[in-house]
Amino acid sequence: MTQAFRIRFVPGVSPDRWLRTWARRRPGADLDAGPVDVADQTRCLREGTADMCFVRLPVDRAGLHVIPLYEEVPVVVVARDHPVVAFDEVDVADLAGEHLLQDADEVPEWRAVADEVRDGTRVPVPAMSLRDAVEVVASGAGVVVVPMSLARLHHRKDVVHRPVTGVAGSRIGLAWREGDDDPRIEEFVGVVRGRTERSSRGAGAPEAGESSATPAGGRQSGSGRQSGRQTGGGRQSGGGRQSGGGPTGGGPRRGGSARRGPRRPGHR
Repeated sequence: MTQAFRIRFVPGVSPDRWLRTWARRRPGADLDAGPVDVADQTRCLREGTADMCFVRLPVDRAGLHVIPLYEEVPVVVVARDHPVVAFDEVDVADLAGEHLLQDADEVPEWRAVADEVRDGTRVPVPAMSLRDAVEVVASGAGVVVVPMSLARLHHRKDVVHRPVTGVAGSRIGLAWREGDDDPRIEEFVGVVRGRTERSSRGAGAPEAGESSATPAGGRQSGSGRQSGRQTGGGRQSGGGRQSGGGPTGGGPRRGGSARRGPRRPGHR
């Protein structure tokens, strides 16, 4: 009996459309798909408990093939009554006066401008899950900066998220073990890339230029595009549309008027 094809994905990744295409092309085939913590995203491959995994880059590529797929928009999550809510997007410098409820090393661009880092008043942030951190954000005690998909995953009615410029986006890739000749891997890479069922193009290794670096801009190859670095993501200006679970891409263009309301949301 053939072992189930095991696909894992980190929080924030929604592979449903690829899995539906896979099921349509292989009706009745045994597929085991499920989430995995970021801490285990490459371990599950190296230990042989998964065949492929959607990973959050960067990862240790030793012994792995990794192809970049897309880049996510970074957002700041704030309490619903925070001044940031009046903005379509903010620059990281606008958050200099905020208290970050995560390790400052996770957002080096914020660390470089933060008032509490510069003046030495920052206190250690206790270890907590992102879900717990968002709950603290809702109380007004601080903010977090995360990829948009994670903000949506942990969305609550008492918090709002806004895109942040000046912060590097988070990249998503697809990884599998080097030397694994399971033909299903080649087929699944084809599904993710949007190749037709009749395509004979192989995928035993990453394509030229993709084995060690994301293409410029991190845009997804093939026809299965996900949200790239688009400004917006559910615009809310005053009484406008609600941020949260809507599709990416509602905000203003970079060349337009990006901000509304007070100039410095971090300085109340």
